[in-house]
Amino acid sequence: MAEIILSYQAKTDLDNIYEYIFQDSPLYAQRQVEKIFNRLNRISNSIQTGRIIPELNIESIREVFEGNYRIIYRIISTNKVEVVPILHTARFFDKDSIL
Repeated sequence: MAEIILSYQAKTDLDNIYEYIFQDSPLYAQRQVEKIFNRLNRISNSIQTGRIIPELNIESIREVFEGNYRIIYRIISTNKVEVVPILHTARFFDKDSIL
């Protein structure tokens, strides 16, 4: 099982996701964040589970989707992964912020 590290950006993204959804529904805000954490747990069990990001084509930078959210992570080692941003799929993907 790999250790999952949340970057500062990923933590900020999670807070923003929660706050945005909370405006309409505190219950759904909590559920969405829980779904994202459940997805992160699945990554920790199999770090190669995500696909290589087409825009980058770098083996160690991958992504998985949870609902409308794109979870981008960097494989640091066989037992360590860093989550970089967590983006809504409608948002612009700035590949320079990942590299």
